[in-house]
Amino acid sequence: MTDSNVFSKIVDGYYKFTASEKKVSDYIINERKNVQYMSISELSEACNVAEATISRFCKTLGYKGYNAFKLAIANASEIEKRTNLIEEDGSVAEIAKSRANANIDVIKQTMSLINFDKIQEAAKVLANSKKVLCMGQGGSAIIAEEAAHLFSMSFSNFYPVGESHMQMIAAAGLSEEDSVLYFSYSGATRDLEDSFYVAKSKNAKVILVTRFPKSPIAMKADIVLICGSKESPLQLGSVEARISQLYLLDLLYHEMCMQNPEKSEEHKNNVAEAVSLKHL
Repeated sequence: MTDSNVFSKIVDGYYKFTASEKKVSDYIINERKNVQYMSISELSEACNVAEATISRFCKTLGYKGYNAFKLAIANASEIEKRTNLIEEDGSVAEIAKSRANANIDVIKQTMSLINFDKIQEAAKVLANSKKVLCMGQGGSAIIAEEAAHLFSMSFSNFYPVGESHMQMIAAAGLSEEDSVLYFSYSGATRDLEDSFYVAKSKNAKVILVTRFPKSPIAMKADIVLICGSKESPLQLGSVEARISQLYLLDLLYHEMCMQNPEKSEEHKNNVAEAVSLKHL
């Protein structure tokens, strides 16, 4: 089976599908531009069928699972191919303008999804935590490290943990006085699930920054902050996804500083004095 004919296979097999699978087929054919950006829970809700039906549908078409199916959709979509194609004759100025507009759109998307009460609640949890672990996988691990660096400029209780085994070890040392600031675009990776359950077994609070509020871990996290940016399977670790996460991080940081002005200012001055020794 090749990915390029996934839509043809859906059409060819249509009359062999169950009634529920036909509902899925109709939605995918009509919304092929958007399906590649949807989680399995979002698609099941849009089609009004169970997630098990979606999984069964993917396997009926010959794919190992939903992620493999989404990749096939992305590869087959001409819209997606045009979106990711940089024309050979495009000038640097044209590309710069296009990328600037895309990044601005991502921030606007994220802004429209922000729950300001959740931002305030998350800032309060972080401020009251004895220790905060900043974690993520892949591109999100880079954002987690950036989060620890940013917060460390004004607070002394943030620590980045990068490698998945070290995340498990660090999570095992948490307590109810601690919290985890987790970055995961999908909210549905095995490493995230593993460390999440260890952290929760220690009664630590978990704050999750994700694109999908109905992802497996988002449904169980204490606080969920939603970022914008639609990322297809062909755009793993896209700049837009990182910008949306950084925007939320910036907002969360400033809210925490506003809630704790004296503490943050004192630590910021101490850090500035210490770091000044590094300059010639």
